Amino acid sequence: MKAATGKIEQGEQTRARLVEVARTLFAERGYAGTSAEEIVRRAGVTRGALYHHFDGKKNLFEQVFEEVEAEVIAEIAERMADAQDATDVLHTGTLAFLDVCTDPEISRIGMVDAPSALGWQKWREIDIRYSLGLVMAALEAGMEDGTFPRQPVLPLAHLLLGAMIEAGMMIANSEDPAATRVEVEGPLISLLEGLKARPPG
Repeated sequence: MKAATGKIEQGEQTRARLVEVARTLFAERGYAGTSAEEIVRRAGVTRGALYHHFDGKKNLFEQVFEEVEAEVIAEIAERMADAQDATDVLHTGTLAFLDVCTDPEISRIGMVDAPSALGWQKWREIDIRYSLGLVMAALEAGMEDGTFPRQPVLPLAHLLLGAMIEAGMMIANSEDPAATRVEVEGPLISLLEGLKARPPG
């Protein structure tokens, strides 16, 4: 029993090591510039170990992207938790998202390489799985307290998320991410302000 437990733990450690090393290399060199051979060499494991845990480099990259997405959403949610009202929740979440898009590792893996490495459909599927619920919850809260007019939440969340992703793409692909982050903040916040319910008359 102990031997079996030890083998499982060793397997988990190998998998974690591959993800850790791959993440570092993907951030440094990009997906196309990173070979499976370099990953296993740097991780100190065999090529067989890579294919035991993953289908190949693409599948390993997908796992790295999922890890990055989870961390990004956790960071944004943590900042949103201190917001005072529905408007502040959306503003805080949007600004937090723009901030993380200036991180070279996150922007390269999540915005630059993921769409091409995984394909647009798979990339959007993963991104939506992590972020859509957060946006929908913020909108629903705003509709409940009257900040936003009642309307279908799902399509509105998709449209807002699309605008934020486009802003993130602009930052990630810019020669000056910090400057581009400042440029896109104003229009994006104006878009959020436009959601507010207008007083009658």
